[in-house]
Amino acid sequence: MSERDVMEYDVVTVGAGPAGLAFAIRLKQLKPEARVCVIEKAAAVGAQILSGAVIEPAPLDALLPDWRKTPPPVCVPVRHDEFWWLRNPRKALRMPTPPQMHNAGNFIVSLGALCAWLAPQAEALGVEIYPGFAAAEPLFDAQGAVTGVRIGDMGVARDGSHKASYTQGIDIKAALTVLGEGCRGSLSKHLIARYGLDRGADPQTYGIGLKELWQLPAGRGEPGKVVHTLGWPLDPATYGGSFMYHLDGDRLAIGFVVGLDYRDPMFSPWEAFQQFKQHARVQPLLDGGQILSAGARALVEGGYQSLPKVEMPGALLIGDAAGLLNVPKIKGTHQAMRSAMLAAEHVAAQGYGSSGWDARLRASAVVGELRRVRNIRPGFHKGLWLGLANAGWETALGGRSLWTLRNHADHAQLARVDAQQSPPRDYVPRSLPPRDRLASVYFAATEHDEDQPVHLQVADTGICVGRCATEYANPCTRFCPAGVYEMVADAAGKRLQINAANCVHCKTCDIKDPYQIINWVAPEGGSGPNYQNL
Repeated sequence: MSERDVMEYDVVTVGAGPAGLAFAIRLKQLKPEARVCVIEKAAAVGAQILSGAVIEPAPLDALLPDWRKTPPPVCVPVRHDEFWWLRNPRKALRMPTPPQMHNAGNFIVSLGALCAWLAPQAEALGVEIYPGFAAAEPLFDAQGAVTGVRIGDMGVARDGSHKASYTQGIDIKAALTVLGEGCRGSLSKHLIARYGLDRGADPQTYGIGLKELWQLPAGRGEPGKVVHTLGWPLDPATYGGSFMYHLDGDRLAIGFVVGLDYRDPMFSPWEAFQQFKQHARVQPLLDGGQILSAGARALVEGGYQSLPKVEMPGALLIGDAAGLLNVPKIKGTHQAMRSAMLAAEHVAAQGYGSSGWDARLRASAVVGELRRVRNIRPGFHKGLWLGLANAGWETALGGRSLWTLRNHADHAQLARVDAQQSPPRDYVPRSLPPRDRLASVYFAATEHDEDQPVHLQVADTGICVGRCATEYANPCTRFCPAGVYEMVADAAGKRLQINAANCVHCKTCDIKDPYQIINWVAPEGGSGPNYQNL
């Protein structure tokens, strides 16, 4: 094996999302001589970014004060908010919009397009950005401090042999490694465990967000209209809801979010999303339209009480890698960018070290915002109605309750099939596309070389065909929105088939697997979905 090539920087940032790019821009604004690079596993910046997304513009105003003169390509001012309770497939009741969800002054954006727009701003300052570079593992020095990342090899066959196209990955070394991977990043997960950064914090909790971009018939869109719903098709014990954001050009961003602490092993988040689209208030909006793009992504919901320590020797966490999303607002971009800019200011003032970052973040408005809403998401552990009552209480008090409700690990909430009767569901016939999960994968434009190592590592497939089949009826075949996991029977018997090429990198399997034997790692650089305006 030849010696690896090495690139050296002052700072390497993993992930070209809003946090990673905001950090790089702000650091170069404050310290122009800093050598900064950003690596991104997607083939292009923004190609694997998925969010609602309605953003608060204040951090962008602070980072790039003139951004409104040449705004991102998808950027629509919010003009109107609505909030609905869907009582059943036919009926809905309009409700007052919760205070945290008022969007006056905010903008509907494509977060992927926003990141693609931010990248040239960073490059103009001298930041080096490398899309298609998937960080496979962190590097350490003799004392155990992080010293950078190793880029995964390219051209490795499924059996581990080297193909004609084999290229050895390089080592990127830096005085400081900044992890802006977003929710459940593979390196962040590894380093949080290695350094015990979550010791003393509650388990992190998550949701899965599914989204489609539709082209509506002419004249049907209402640019700037924001609609959220709760209720059907979810039962009161399952946390979640929907969003519909009207863009310009009669385009509609429509999506569905489900808390991954749901109990029913037979539940399918993807099917619930498709059911929602059939509601009497939604289907007429979509009829005659067409899907332009679709995808799915886990989102971090634990908030204040699940916040890990965000510094370690040689590295730090920012944005959703740290878990900074504000669940009641259904927003994380402003938190990601604010934390990133604060981290850049800390680094510029203190040098290329991570020491003191945890204390600075916890003393900031970023964590203060999380503390005020800390009890709202866990208040729904007892169901919808108690959750709404608790949310009203916490909102009225401004989060000043004398207690902090606890979070629990999502995978541990799944009930066994013999202990949980699936609640009756008012399913309705589906007429809107996509017809199934494989058709949805088509709209994600996901692409992986079939002949590469499987990036969904299952530690013991014997559990899948044995205990899991009996105890949970193989929930991976339902919670995965892309049909990656399939139980098949052939001459050799029943086995788990992993259709890794379908993967849209949502990370749900890594989170919800009840045995925690699935480990999601980055595939070959450039692989995965190629989202357009999601």
